[in-house]
Formats: sequence, C-alpha cells, structure tokens
Amino acid sequence: MSPERSRSYPTILGAAHLVILYIFIQTVVDFPLAVWDYYHGTEFLYHPVKKIVLGIGSVVFILAFGYRKAQTSLKELFPAKRFNVLIFIPMTLFLMAAHIFLAEVNRAVDQLIPAPPWFWELFDRIFENDYGFYGAFLKVVVIAPVIEELIFRGIIMHGFMRNYPKIIAIIVSALFFALFHLNPWQFPATFLLGLLLGWIMVVTRNIFACIAGHAINNLLVLLSIEYWEEITGFSFFLLEKNAQLQISYLVAGLSVVLIALIALIKRKR
Repeated sequence: MSPERSRSYPTILGAAHLVILYIFIQTVVDFPLAVWDYYHGTEFLYHPVKKIVLGIGSVVFILAFGYRKAQTSLKELFPAKRFNVLIFIPMTLFLMAAHIFLAEVNRAVDQLIPAPPWFWELFDRIFENDYGFYGAFLKVVVIAPVIEELIFRGIIMHGFMRNYPKIIAIIVSALFFALFHLNPWQFPATFLLGLLLGWIMVVTRNIFACIAGHAINNLLVLLSIEYWEEITGFSFFLLEKNAQLQISYLVAGLSVVLIALIALIKRKR
C-alpha cells in the first residue's frame, strides 16, 4: 500500500467514525423522544415533522462531511459508469433465493438470542405508514436505498477501494453496513446484502446499480410482509423445507455465476 493511496478517505477507522457519527445524530434526538413517549403515552418519536427534519438534516450533514473529507469530485465519489442492465436479472434471482435460506439463518439466530417484543414492535414501525403501502414503498424502497448507498457504496467504498484490496473493501463495507442497522437478528441478511452490493459496485462502478439492487431487495421484503399469505400459496412453498433450501442454494449459486459472467463480458469489451 503506497503512502499516497493510504491518504484516501475513508480508511476503516474513518468509515467507523462516519457511521458512528451518523448513528449518534439519530440517537441523540430519538432516544430522549422514545423515553418521553414511553412514559407519557405520546407519539413525538414518529411525528412527521421530526422525521423529515432529522432525516434530511442528518443525511445532508453526513454526505457533506464525507464529500469534504474525501476531497474529490462528485463524479469520483459517486461513479456512474455504463454497465450491462442484464445484471439485474441474476441479482434479483439471487436476492429471491437468499431470502429463503436466510429465513432459516435468522430463525436460528432468534432461537439463540431471542429478540424482545419491543424490538419487533420498533421493527414493524419501519413498514407502518400513514399512507399505507405507498408510504412504506417510498420510505423503504426509494428513500432508504438512496441514502444508504450514497454513504456505504459511495463515500465508504470510494476510500476502501483505493486503500485496500477489493475483497477487503467489499467485506469490511458489508460489515459496517450490517452493524449500521443495529439489528443483530437481521445481521446475516444485511451482511449478505452488503457483500452483494459491494461486489456490484466493484464490477459496475455505478452507484445507481447499487441503489437499484438495494431497492429490489427492500421491495422483496416489503412484498413478503404485505402479501405473505398470497405468496405462500405458490407451489414452491408447498414443497418440503429441504427441497426449498436446495432449490434456493442452486438458484443463488447460478445467479452468482451469471453476475460474474456479465461483469467479465463487459470487462473484455
């Protein structure tokens, strides 16, 4: 690692500082409001004005902070090079398959470390919205992927890909991404998603490909929550659990191969 490259922002410590700073900004407001709501029966934590002001303010601050520290152009920080859109097909198939076997992993984690009821109540609040499905869609499928990808596959991966080998950049950025969600019971899912999106950034060098991949994942989660009874009526879910897992492993493996082939074809061209 050359001295010149080591100066790229962020390093691992710089990324940890950035993520902790973002979480702190959210927590320093949310925690007192949560305590107040708990003891007074109010709903200040979920007040629309508070969510808009804190959400926009914290994101703008973090992005501006990261941009200033990186000392580079927006084009370099958030690359948007041309890529083969066919990559979304195996990406979607991988995510659909991963949701099957990750459900088993999450259940195992929950049995080992049972989640308290209040935690799942907070988790459900993410998908609850005054505007129903469309409000949840805007929050989970549009806003969250844009914000999180600009930070993790934009600012953080920008520094990591210049300071470390690509495999280290992918793994460590995925680790930060999973820890950022502060959800140990969903850690395997968010870590795997972070690995996939980090890899997509490496092979496409396009932040919009990562945003789209993140949006696809969140859409699949949202649809599975909203239409679970209808989804489980498909013949696939009538199979034995072992058969479901074997098929999901096979589809996930083939999807990884297809993503690699699409990236390889683009590189040769």
